[in-house]
Amino acid sequence: MNYYIIIPTYNEEKFISLTLQSLVEQTVLPSKVVVVNDGSTDKTEEIVKSFVEKYSYISLVNKSSDAIHLPGSKVIQAFQKGLETLDDNYDILAKLDADLIFPNNYFETIINHFKSDEQIGMVGGFCYVEKNGEWILENLTDKDHIRGALKSYRKETFKQIGGLKPQMGWDTVDELLCKFYDWKIVTDENLHVKHLKPTGASYDKTARYKQGEAFYTLGYGFLITAIASLKLAMRKGKPLLFIDYIKGFLKAKKDKKPLLVTKEQAKFIKNYRWKKMKEKLF
Repeated sequence: MNYYIIIPTYNEEKFISLTLQSLVEQTVLPSKVVVVNDGSTDKTEEIVKSFVEKYSYISLVNKSSDAIHLPGSKVIQAFQKGLETLDDNYDILAKLDADLIFPNNYFETIINHFKSDEQIGMVGGFCYVEKNGEWILENLTDKDHIRGALKSYRKETFKQIGGLKPQMGWDTVDELLCKFYDWKIVTDENLHVKHLKPTGASYDKTARYKQGEAFYTLGYGFLITAIASLKLAMRKGKPLLFIDYIKGFLKAKKDKKPLLVTKEQAKFIKNYRWKKMKEKLF
């Protein structure tokens, strides 16, 4: 199976070489790797070019963006820019962050999962962060969720869900739409990926409001949003984030922000979320 990789980057001079080095050392190499440099002001472009010169399957795309660095929109716009440069001769498409180190059998294992069942639409491993000299699970989500940092899609799945939405919440709506269209999602606990920069380390209050807005645009409704917000805030060890999330939700509702999904999909998502919550409670 051919796999293509797109890596949106912004000021990643500290980490991008480590990410690319771990990719060129894969036991099954990617057919294409596109690094999208989204207006970096550091040496990101220079570092990527050094890899482009050595490896014919790696390419660099420069993108100018005036958008402030918010989770979701800026990253996916850069991803889309990279996608526009690719042909359709792939079986698997991966969206990766630029601050990861992959074990060398990562994509061989990902491919084997896709080969094992034609109904598997998404596969991913788990992010680990360094704490006190040890690499521990970055436990921000449930273990059946693939982090936005390392998403791999079957081509047919990617096309059916309509690609990735340029808004915070994209890495939740993609999985919910997979469920809506009866695709399976596989998370492999044996695939430990080193995440060199903790998630959301540079996000400000505006970004935190965006999380509540994302819950609204997924069609969660207030009660599911409140439960999800509390859970996420506690997992991050910052209970007061709950208030920002709720403010973001209420503002989005007041402004009548458009949903990321259709009414039928929103209904499915709401029912699915309630079902998952009931399973955990009972």
